[in-house]
Amino acid sequence: MTKAPKDRSRRLRFYRKIHGVLGGTLFFFFLIIAGTGLLLGWKKHSGGLLLAKSYEGTSTDPKTWLPIDSLQRIAFRTLRDSVSADLSTELDRIDIRPQKGMVKFVFADHYWGIQLDCATGRVLHLETRRSDFLEKLHDGSYIDALLRWGDQPFKLLYTSVMSLVLIIFCVTGYALYYGPKQIRREKRARSDKPVIQ
Repeated sequence: MTKAPKDRSRRLRFYRKIHGVLGGTLFFFFLIIAGTGLLLGWKKHSGGLLLAKSYEGTSTDPKTWLPIDSLQRIAFRTLRDSVSADLSTELDRIDIRPQKGMVKFVFADHYWGIQLDCATGRVLHLETRRSDFLEKLHDGSYIDALLRWGDQPFKLLYTSVMSLVLIIFCVTGYALYYGPKQIRREKRARSDKPVIQ
């Protein structure tokens, strides 16, 4: 049994209201997600503005490399001498690129990174990791870092809510697109029926 046009119209008004309220309420967050997502998509093609290129060391043979603790000491000294002695040296990760003979030290509490030659310990590049900031803004973990919340509860809530709302947007958007077409089709079909006298 097909639904009456009045029922369909009522349902479409309900979908339109949900679509509008959610869109208006979360507009700012959607703007952040879209903007940061666009920039992150282009980070490798930004000419080093968002993501620095990976520089090459002098040797790709691990036998010739300095021990990791020696490289770490050089990175910490470089951070203190070249940026600020007040910055934390807590590491987020040590990213070794064997095919380039380079190691990258990425810090946990700020957006500085240091690339060193694995064999000589020479500083290849001192970088501001803007893409890391954008990633944290994109997924909401920036708030967790700012408030020093472990286990990233804000990120979990933020990504869950925004994902569910996007799913609702897809459903209501499809209904708002397809619903009026169906109502028009049904009205046309009814008007084309011959009148029995």
